[in-house]
Amino acid sequence: MARKIPAKLILEYRAMGLPRNMIAKTKNIGKSSVSDVFHRADELHLAYEDIKKLSDEEVYRRLFPERHQSELLYEMPDYNAIHRELKRVGVTLKLLWQEYKDTCDQSGAVSMGYTKFCKGYQDYILQFKLTNHLKHKPGVTAEVDWSGSTMQITDRVTGEIITIYLFVGSLPYSQYTYVEPTFDQKSDTWLQCHVNMFRFFGGSAVRLVCDNLKTGVIHHPKEGDIILNSQYEALGDHYMTAIMPAPVRKPKGKASVESAVGKIATAIIASLRNQQFFSLNDLKQAIDIKLYDYNDRPFQKRTGSLMEVFEKEEAPSLRKLPSVPYEIADWVYGRKVNLDCHIQYKNNYYSCPYQYVKKSVNLKVTKNTLEVYHQDQRIATHKKMNDYQKYQWSTQPEHLPDQFHRPEWDDVRLIQWAESIGPSMHEVIKRVFDSVKIKEQGYRSALSILNLTKKHAKESVESACKLALTKVYSPRYKQLNTILSSGVLNQQKDTTKNKHDQASYGYVRGASYYGGDEQ
Repeated sequence: MARKIPAKLILEYRAMGLPRNMIAKTKNIGKSSVSDVFHRADELHLAYEDIKKLSDEEVYRRLFPERHQSELLYEMPDYNAIHRELKRVGVTLKLLWQEYKDTCDQSGAVSMGYTKFCKGYQDYILQFKLTNHLKHKPGVTAEVDWSGSTMQITDRVTGEIITIYLFVGSLPYSQYTYVEPTFDQKSDTWLQCHVNMFRFFGGSAVRLVCDNLKTGVIHHPKEGDIILNSQYEALGDHYMTAIMPAPVRKPKGKASVESAVGKIATAIIASLRNQQFFSLNDLKQAIDIKLYDYNDRPFQKRTGSLMEVFEKEEAPSLRKLPSVPYEIADWVYGRKVNLDCHIQYKNNYYSCPYQYVKKSVNLKVTKNTLEVYHQDQRIATHKKMNDYQKYQWSTQPEHLPDQFHRPEWDDVRLIQWAESIGPSMHEVIKRVFDSVKIKEQGYRSALSILNLTKKHAKESVESACKLALTKVYSPRYKQLNTILSSGVLNQQKDTTKNKHDQASYGYVRGASYYGGDEQ
């Protein structure tokens, strides 16, 4: 309904001796409206003393009965129902006004114009402090950012002060907020905070509004396509949410999270400023308690809390989370599948189907898994070995060839090649295959050893194998190459030659041994 003139207030200020221009200026009321109240009060011989015990509505009716009657002609919209409908995706005031008008036409009632309809709804939401609900719909938007203010923890051993950063996520409709402390603001941390935030909310929003930080947005031109970090874009695809960076240097593009950051500074950072923390986990537990209190704190001017609005109105509108959370992944490109049907990653070996031997593949490495892709098609999946593990093998038997599909080299041919070089080389290659569970795992080591004959003489490689077998049970390329490159074999030759010469000619004692020439 249209905004009524505050007639009682105007008459009260008139009784206090304020002129009409001053009343209009100080109370933001049109001069013509103030004049209408003055003239009508004079016509009816009404003073403030006559109406001070009446309500604002009753004073307005006495001064302007014709206006009150005209407003009764309209069929009043159900603004409570209109407010509920506006929460649904795609519903606008224009659509609801058209439906209201059609209903009035069918029943023969007089409908309001669109402007009066919107003004009535604006008065309704202002009455119940619901302006935020007019701008946002539940479950549509989530906003994220780093807090400008930081916290700190103390190292128990060294006493070093470590800076802690705060990730903040907020749902604009309910203002329900998530906060997480982190050691840094790197890309992997940024992504993991998103995963934890969606888990905290219990769902994802239709769109995600972020700042233009380098860990998420590579390029945001005034015109043209926005270029996102590939991992950030993959996270959006995983949770079926559209990532929409806010306009550059326009914080109002994510006003809700900016507001949440300011409130969090008081509710969490300021309230914990006098406490000392010695681990990130201790700080996180304290933040979780303060965050719960912040979300559950009752509103000052209306019933409920952020948590209550979220649980009753917004949580049902969020999209369901995928059955598996997003895992942060690193991509390694251009690895070739070796003859042993394995690829190498961080000193460990993972099998691939034998059909892809000598072909180039890409690796997708997450915290727990390693996946092998060939031309965007996944061809193998392995449990990722820990970084401290070295020279371990993850082999799936179905990846290896059967007797009808042998690779270019097999253990029989490699052993025959070793026999042609010498008995020591034969023993080295034999021990290589004895040390592995599956013969294919020995191809790579055996070939690297045998290929030493392409850089060194066969006799030298054979001698290196003979020497290495006296030091190591199962010599590998590294030990043999060190022997061949160090010149140890040449020193042994010289020593052997000297011993041979001494054995041939004997040792001749000088004259001094027998008493000298004087004897």
